[in-house]
Amino acid sequence: MYVCICNAVTERHIGEAVSEGVSTLRELRTRLGVAGECGRCATCARDCLRTAMAERTTTANSARSVFAPSYSMAVEAV
Repeated sequence: MYVCICNAVTERHIGEAVSEGVSTLRELRTRLGVAGECGRCATCARDCLRTAMAERTTTANSARSVFAPSYSMAVEAV
């Protein structure tokens, strides 16, 4: 879905920016131009940013739990 019509920014663009480290609307504006023209997209862009950050956190936590070392196994091996 298009979030910012003025700069042709989609939810996917925002998700990619988050995966590259963007975490604020100000950073999105600098990188993608979101809310830099008319500003009507600011609320939607902020919502998309929060959703993408939450998904990134959830994915990171899932990966950690799957690949986390088991300390009890390490102790047993010694």
